[in-house]
Amino acid sequence: MIERTFRGGVHPDDGKAYSRDAALTVYEPKGELVFPVSQHIGKPAKVAVSVGDRVLAGQVIAQQDGYVSSNIHSSCSGTVKAIEKRRTVMGNLVECVVVESDGKFRTVKGMGAKADFRNMNRETILQRIRDAGIVGMGGASFPTPVKLEPKNPDGIEYVIVNGAECEPYITCDDQLMRTHAGEIVTGLEVILSLFPKAQGVIVIERNKPEAIAAMTEAAAMSKNIRVQPAPTKYPQGGEKSIIKVVAGKDTKMSQLPAEAGCIVDNVSTVYAIYEAVCLATPLIRRAVTVTGPAVRNPSNFIVRVGTPFRELLEAAGGLVEGAEVRKAIAGGAMMGIALPDLDVPVQKASNALTLLTVDGAEESERKLTACIRCGRCNEVCPMGLTPQMMGVAAERKDYQKYENRLYGLECISCGSCTYVCPAKRPLMQLFKDAKGAILEARRAAQQGGGAK
Repeated sequence: MIERTFRGGVHPDDGKAYSRDAALTVYEPKGELVFPVSQHIGKPAKVAVSVGDRVLAGQVIAQQDGYVSSNIHSSCSGTVKAIEKRRTVMGNLVECVVVESDGKFRTVKGMGAKADFRNMNRETILQRIRDAGIVGMGGASFPTPVKLEPKNPDGIEYVIVNGAECEPYITCDDQLMRTHAGEIVTGLEVILSLFPKAQGVIVIERNKPEAIAAMTEAAAMSKNIRVQPAPTKYPQGGEKSIIKVVAGKDTKMSQLPAEAGCIVDNVSTVYAIYEAVCLATPLIRRAVTVTGPAVRNPSNFIVRVGTPFRELLEAAGGLVEGAEVRKAIAGGAMMGIALPDLDVPVQKASNALTLLTVDGAEESERKLTACIRCGRCNEVCPMGLTPQMMGVAAERKDYQKYENRLYGLECISCGSCTYVCPAKRPLMQLFKDAKGAILEARRAAQQGGGAK
């Protein structure tokens, strides 16, 4: 069988040696936990508690407020201390429910009760996933129940579990697959029960041999599930990239995965589906990597949502003596979000805290020159775009050209173009700014139209 790959891509230093063999351990937070009501794409959840209320782990503290929205649950037992705006990993102020933990982590009644999904109908399974507040945990945070209700469910050919974990430094999904392979396979079987004509495919990059072995063994008895090792190449985990690898399909501009006959879910999302459907447990914990050359003991933790990043660094032994953190990132070095400080909470899509002693952006800024038109950015773009021309349009704020002629909104912000640019052009940042300006203009136009 010929091993498929996607167009373009790069091979950055993966940085995984710091934490790849750090066992997945449970960390329990010590003080207050902070729960933003918007931890997903779509409408923020509506606060369902008041200051002074006693809450339990697993209790809904903010309710789904619309079709594209998601429940927020407390991950601890304790008292609602405040309902106020706090800073999040995105750098913005978001309404949050602040809970002072009592340290006992008492749960709501029925949480953890075992159930067999084979005895459930489609709507019961979807309702359990919906009630559990599950969203995409690989970064996009799209509400999972919406993804699992495509217009044509009979047209789904593949349910793809994204275990590629191609982002540099991050290793928590690798460890999750090594240690919870059986549960992940069961979670995939739950999804496949919604799409009886589909095959299940678990994609894992070849730099994770232990995860490949564990998942292969766990899937051995399943007739319609297979593990597909893939070449180690970034961004292997992008939806369009992984669809090309599994289905051999080039998805069209703006085409949804379901329209290509595929459902794609991150491995952590699939594990959360197992817990929701088979153990009546909402999404209140997730795997997180704390890593980088500045971290004393790079680690992989099972963490309660709402835990401050600063606590996780302390749990990983703090900083290496004498280390100067030049950049703190929520996520990995390619697509992560730079943090001004660590006083922000772990959210549903938070998979890593990476602390670097060298700021690549600062280094590149010192070496910045004019574009030399080498075309390397065009060669590595996995979306088949023209970053060189997009960069010019973005700098000139020619957003009409950027969007309509250059298809700039198709950019997935993988950073491959920025990585290979010999002129050190800040292409990805230009594209993020352009996208933000375009979307803001759309929102303003919609609000203006609604006011007439």
